[in-house]
Amino acid sequence: MAGGDGATVVTPSARGQQRPPARRVADGAVHFWVTEHNAAVTAATDLARADTRARVEQAALDLFTLRGFDPVTIDDVAAASGISRRTFFRYFATKADAVWGDFDAHVAQLECLLAATDPAQSVLASVCGAYVEVNDYADADLPLLRERMQLILTEPALLAHSQLRYAAVDRVVAEHVARRTGSSPTDLVPRLVAASTRAAATTAFELWLADGKIPLGQRLREAFTQLTDGFPALAP
Repeated sequence: MAGGDGATVVTPSARGQQRPPARRVADGAVHFWVTEHNAAVTAATDLARADTRARVEQAALDLFTLRGFDPVTIDDVAAASGISRRTFFRYFATKADAVWGDFDAHVAQLECLLAATDPAQSVLASVCGAYVEVNDYADADLPLLRERMQLILTEPALLAHSQLRYAAVDRVVAEHVARRTGSSPTDLVPRLVAASTRAAATTAFELWLADGKIPLGQRLREAFTQLTDGFPALAP
């Protein structure tokens, strides 16, 4: 507001004091700093949680491998991880969940890969390709993967739990096949593709665990080639 002499009049505040014109800029700067600070704190917290989760997984897998799944208690895992029993349950509901790790993220990644497949590619080839890609691990991750899969595929106490996990994989594969073929995920072909591709992947993992001389990716591609080509190795 301008006065009679053309000077700018600063509007008084509710307390009768003049409000500095620069306050808006200062408030904006404070808001920006608080937002950036909160984002940094959130990121640090997420990293800390991820680090703790990884530490618990590693401790659980090491103990299960060394002593067997059944004899090891949640208290044992918590102690080896340097956390309390209560903290363990913030990350995993059961001992079996610690073996599987963040399997939900694995299934979600497979689902995304299937959704992004080329419609021109055959349905079976698209599923096999997504399986290979979702199981493409860095060399540094292979020791942990080997430990994990050895338990999953050989520990009797984990077999029933495995069926629940595999059902999630079968579901996303069957839904993908159903979308591509205009059928229902509960129809024969979608369910058959889901079951057969998972069986091929499981067999590849078993062979990889047995010797480790041939890379996992190669084992997977060999298994899926047999499947997609109608088992050419059986040809006379």
